[in-house]
Amino acid sequence: MAHGHHGELLQGMFSNGDQRSRGLITLPCPLFWSRATFILSDVDGVVVDPVDRVKARRAAELTLAHWGVDGGGYLCLRSNITPKIGLGSSTADVTATIRAVTTCLGKRLSAEAIGRLAVATEIAADSIMFGPRAVLFAQREGLVIEDFGCNLPALEVVGFNAAPYGPGVDTLDFTPAVYSEEEIAQFDMLRMLARTAIRTGDVRLLGSVASASARISQAHLPTPQFQQLEDLAVSMRALGVHVSHSGTVAGLLFDPCDNDMSQRARLTLSQLEQYGCGQAWRFQI
Repeated sequence: MAHGHHGELLQGMFSNGDQRSRGLITLPCPLFWSRATFILSDVDGVVVDPVDRVKARRAAELTLAHWGVDGGGYLCLRSNITPKIGLGSSTADVTATIRAVTTCLGKRLSAEAIGRLAVATEIAADSIMFGPRAVLFAQREGLVIEDFGCNLPALEVVGFNAAPYGPGVDTLDFTPAVYSEEEIAQFDMLRMLARTAIRTGDVRLLGSVASASARISQAHLPTPQFQQLEDLAVSMRALGVHVSHSGTVAGLLFDPCDNDMSQRARLTLSQLEQYGCGQAWRFQI
C-alpha cells in the first residue's frame, strides 16, 4: 500500500553539490491511497488489473528484474486517487506495486531504493515512499538531495481542487518550469528556512516557506483564484497556503495545536464552497 500526497510544501531548483537539481518536499496525505497485490507466476510478463495501469506494470517488471527474477505474475491495483490533479496517483500505484512485488519475493527495499525504481518507471516521481520523513527529493533523478533527519511537523490541512472542472495536468506532458537565477536563489534560501522549520517544529515558518514557493509557482503553473486563496488564509489566520506545482490541488495550512483551529478550518471549508471549488477536504499529518 502507498498513500498519496497533496501537492508540495516546496518545489523548485536547488544547489546540489557542484550542480543544480529539481527537487521537492512532498506534503503527504492519508486520505488518498493505492493498494497493490502481486502473485508470482510463470505467466509471460505481468498481467495487470485494471489493464490501463501501464506504469504499475512497468514498475512490477523493473522490480522483478532488480531481484533477478525472470518470471511474471498477476498484479491487482485498487486506488481512490483522482489522477492529474496533484495527488500522486501514478507514484502511489508505482510505489504500492514495488512494495507488493518485493514483499511477495520475501525481500525488503529502502525508501531510497524504491524512489530510484519509481523514477526509472515513470521519469518523475514524488517522494511518497518516504512517508512523513522529511526529505528534499530530486523527482527526476530519484535521489535525496537532503534528508532533514526527522518527520514533518504536525499540520492541519484544508485542501481542494482549484480547477474541479478542468482536464487536470499530465506530469509527463507538462513542460518543467524554467526558473530564473533570482528564483533559484530564492529556492536555496527557502530550503534553508524549511530545514530550520522542520528541525525545530516551527510550523509558522514552514507555512511561510510553502506560501513563498506557491507564489513562485504562479509564474509557471497558475493556481485559479490564487489571490483569493491568499486573502482567505489571512482572514482565517492560517499558517500559509500550498499548491501542487504540477497539478491543481491547493490548500490552507493550520497549526493543529491552536485552540480555535477546528472552527477556523470549518469556516474555511464553507468559504471554499462559496468560491466554487467543489468538494473540499480536511486532514492532518
